[in-house]
Amino acid sequence: MTDNDKTGSRPRRPLTLRGGSEKSHVKQSFSHGRTKSVVVETKRRRQINKPGSRPPQPVPPAPPPPPAPPPAPSPVAEVQQTIAEPPAPAVDELPDTERRQKEEYMRALAAEKLKEQERKRSEAEDQQKREVERELRKQEKIAKDRENEEVQRRIRERKEESRRAREKPARPQKPQRTPATPPAAPVQTEGTGEARGTPRRSEKPDDETRRRQVRGRGQDKPRRSGKLTIAQALSGDGGRERSLASIRRAQARERRRTMGPEHKEREKIVRDVQIPEAITVQELANRMAERSASVIKALMANGIMATQNQAIDADTAELIVEEFGHTPTRVSDADVEDAIETAVDAPESLVSRPPVVTVMGHVDHGKTSILDVIRSANVVSGEAGGITQHIGAYQVSDSDGSRITFLDTPGHAAFTSMRARGAQVTDIVVLVVAADDAVMPQTVEAIDHTKAANVPMIVAINKIDREAADPEKVRSELLRHGVVVESMSGDVLDVEVSAMTGEGLDRLLEAISLQAEILELKANPDRRAEGAVIEAKLDTNRGNVATVLVQKGTLRRKDIIVVGEQWGKVRALVNDHGEQVDSAGPSEPVEVLGLNGTPVAGDTLHVLSSESEARGIVNYRIQQAKDRRFAAGTVVSIDQLLARAREGTEVRELPLVIKADAQGSAEAISQAVEKIGNEEVHVRVLHSGVGAITESDVALAEGSDAHIVGFNVRANAQARNRATQRSVEIRYYSIIYDLIDDVRDRASGLLSAEVREQFIGYAAIKEVFRITGVGRVAGCIVNEGTARRSAGVRLLRDNVVIHEGRLKTLKRFKDEVREVQAGQECGMAFENYEDVREGDVIEIFESEEIERSLA
Repeated sequence: MTDNDKTGSRPRRPLTLRGGSEKSHVKQSFSHGRTKSVVVETKRRRQINKPGSRPPQPVPPAPPPPPAPPPAPSPVAEVQQTIAEPPAPAVDELPDTERRQKEEYMRALAAEKLKEQERKRSEAEDQQKREVERELRKQEKIAKDRENEEVQRRIRERKEESRRAREKPARPQKPQRTPATPPAAPVQTEGTGEARGTPRRSEKPDDETRRRQVRGRGQDKPRRSGKLTIAQALSGDGGRERSLASIRRAQARERRRTMGPEHKEREKIVRDVQIPEAITVQELANRMAERSASVIKALMANGIMATQNQAIDADTAELIVEEFGHTPTRVSDADVEDAIETAVDAPESLVSRPPVVTVMGHVDHGKTSILDVIRSANVVSGEAGGITQHIGAYQVSDSDGSRITFLDTPGHAAFTSMRARGAQVTDIVVLVVAADDAVMPQTVEAIDHTKAANVPMIVAINKIDREAADPEKVRSELLRHGVVVESMSGDVLDVEVSAMTGEGLDRLLEAISLQAEILELKANPDRRAEGAVIEAKLDTNRGNVATVLVQKGTLRRKDIIVVGEQWGKVRALVNDHGEQVDSAGPSEPVEVLGLNGTPVAGDTLHVLSSESEARGIVNYRIQQAKDRRFAAGTVVSIDQLLARAREGTEVRELPLVIKADAQGSAEAISQAVEKIGNEEVHVRVLHSGVGAITESDVALAEGSDAHIVGFNVRANAQARNRATQRSVEIRYYSIIYDLIDDVRDRASGLLSAEVREQFIGYAAIKEVFRITGVGRVAGCIVNEGTARRSAGVRLLRDNVVIHEGRLKTLKRFKDEVREVQAGQECGMAFENYEDVREGDVIEIFESEEIERSLA
């Protein structure tokens, strides 16, 4: 029998902490609109003493382990404890089973109390931490507001000082410095949220105060970080917590506050800013190491509205640089030319050099023939038509071993620029005059070039072996042009020579050597080379070739050179005998290979140290040439437009594309053909270049309806095919005479024909009739000459021309006739004109068109 049987009561269930539970759903929200429903089970504490049941008889509980000291009990806790702990009955009155149950219950109750105490202590510590953080944030906000107010106060003081300085520039006031003492730490006062030592902000507007309060509202709540858990949702601790970035900013502000105001601004770095003629705002900001927005603000303050990609002039840029406290340095694009060596050679570094002799004279006076005899060569046979059309450079040695450099220039009138270049780079000029032809136009031109270059002259009277030779006549004609030879008590040497027999050539070389000794020609061979381009051409096998006369220094292979708008690396040097050499000294002519383009004859050659310098100089020169061409083209076109508008006439032009075998020839042809024309017709050179005629030349001629002229060059296959398809005319020439004459004839074809009038008769109007179907008809009598039906007529009234036209009808009685002789009467009617009166005079004439040509 059990204890229940003894007591006679029904069995009892064991006492546990498990009670009734309620389930509820909590909806969680996540990012991107996601939600999740969570089942939450709420447990209710079970009451031990139920109504109507016998209170259990507790047994003496076992001593529990000593718990942590709990916080001071609140009245609510005391009431709960009183309800949860009824008066315990005596231990002897309880059976063994109930006593064990009572002991277990007491131990569980003690453990639950410990957990509740731990939870309350943890909540109290968290609350205390939140209060501390809230207080720190409040103090930081107060400190930040005070710092902002201090900054605003300093800005207002600076603006006020600037305003006073502008109003009174003669007596500037010294700005008062604000003491750099760190602000006192704010002290929290009891009962208020203000800090001691903070300035009162009663002077600020109420709306600003309200805005600050609205901005600060809700900042006391901690910011939430991470995911929301069930425990946080139930306990209500899911507020927003402070972010890591906010903590770092607060730490940075604290460091700045502790370091003091003298460390807040970095030391200003003054830079040397280079300012070109034009610079963009962004580039200027980069050179000053400033923000582009700051530069734009400075420009706006000076009344200039510009974006960061717009360019400003050098004066404005210099003003902005000085305003930012930097040092401006004005530079120019032409500074790249400073890389070219222009130092003057020391006298001790100079050594003797061979003389440079230029041979000039009229065409077919024997200049090249004399050089052929001296060089023992035959250059004349290689020239088309037996005339020199290129400038040549040769070096020969005389009997005593000294060397002489000769420049052979063309004598044709079209090669004026070549003769001018030859006179500019020479030391001595040999003027060749034929004894049987005397002084000719190109002879006079050569004399003028020589005088302009201020170089000595030696007269070589050639062809003395002919029967019609008259050297005295040559000397007397030279005297009329200011050239006085020694035989006439002058200072100009003259030598009688013959290229056919070789007579007098030794005396000519001696005269050249004597003149060179008088000049004492010297140069420095140990410096960077400098020379002049005598001729340039495009060779199909060797590429761009420039004939250069070295004037200073020594030109070597692999040197970096700049020639006008072209640059390159010397690939090979070829002398006048066709041999490759490694170097060329002063007064030595060589052919230079390795340029990236064909230079212009007359350009100067310079040696540089690096390719970057060469490219910079060439790019600058190309841009300058483009600007000059653009400016010149604009001015000319406007002038022509205004002139045509004033005159009301249309000027016809003949466009040409010129390709030649050498740069000098192309230049000479362009200058010659541009001189052809008058006020009605002129020749315009669209393009002139060196090399074969290409497809691009045909395309240019096709687009502008131009003709292509080839001088000693031919068109390639592609160019010929396109020219045939597009009907572009290509003409080839080997003699410059034929080229110029042909261009003149084609330009003459553009001239309008000349109209000449021939008066054939006069008729007087005796009476005017009106005939149906015809109109007004003038009854006339022919006083002089003949009246013809096909002739033109003018109606004169009081000797004033009032109409000019043609006859509609010419009748004799009732018959239509072709002409009426003098003394006969006839009837005349005008085309589209009927205002004829009695007494008017009719003038009868015939027109004749005569073709014109350019002289």
